[in-house]
Amino acid sequence: MTALGFLYPGHSAEDDYPRMEQLLGSDIRLQVVHTDIGEDAHRVDALLEMGAPARLAAGVEELRLTGAEAVVWACTSGSFVYGWEGAHDQVRALARAAGLPASSTSFAFVHAVREVGAARVAVAATYPEDVAGHFAAFLSAAGISVVSSRGSGIITAAEVGTWGRDEVLALAREGDHPEAQALLLPDTALHTAAYVQELEGELGKPVLTANQVTAWEALRLASRRVNAPTLGALFTRQPVVQAPTD
Repeated sequence: MTALGFLYPGHSAEDDYPRMEQLLGSDIRLQVVHTDIGEDAHRVDALLEMGAPARLAAGVEELRLTGAEAVVWACTSGSFVYGWEGAHDQVRALARAAGLPASSTSFAFVHAVREVGAARVAVAATYPEDVAGHFAAFLSAAGISVVSSRGSGIITAAEVGTWGRDEVLALAREGDHPEAQALLLPDTALHTAAYVQELEGELGKPVLTANQVTAWEALRLASRRVNAPTLGALFTRQPVVQAPTD
């Protein structure tokens, strides 16, 4: 059995993880440990505090007891807001505290974009525009071309967690761009695990979502590859056929 650990801030869309666990197979366990979210706000100062080393380290002991082989900080905004170098420092500190291979959702997006072979991406974010801009800058620092970035102005993870299928599909449609080879939906507070395949079918391109790439990143750290078509192109060996552009 492969046990994978996730430090998840607060309570919003953590039920995506048992859903993904069912889709990945009986020998994989996705163990979620909740961290103290502090102030629930998609605001730079609050996000820096949410991802502070002490908050992450507080969940490490419980995570160790799960027998996890790797750990991922399951938060996009609470990692990219530190910038490219700062996010590396955050992950290194987590790896030292846990004594395990570690990563974060922001780096998961970078690795997933490369995995699906996308050079140009669009970002459809729940965040306010300034926070979405920090994510676009993080991707650009990784050498990924961001052809469009759209924020939705949602301040709290609690509100994002109430969004369902209709809101997620609308976010994807409005945030896609014809030049993008993949669409990215950051924010682990957003429920997406049930909709990835439908989103890709409608848009005709890989769709990468926060909880989906976080699970994939943990598997990557544990050197596991799993074929799970319901979780999209990232979890298959066959790329999604690109939709024709005008």
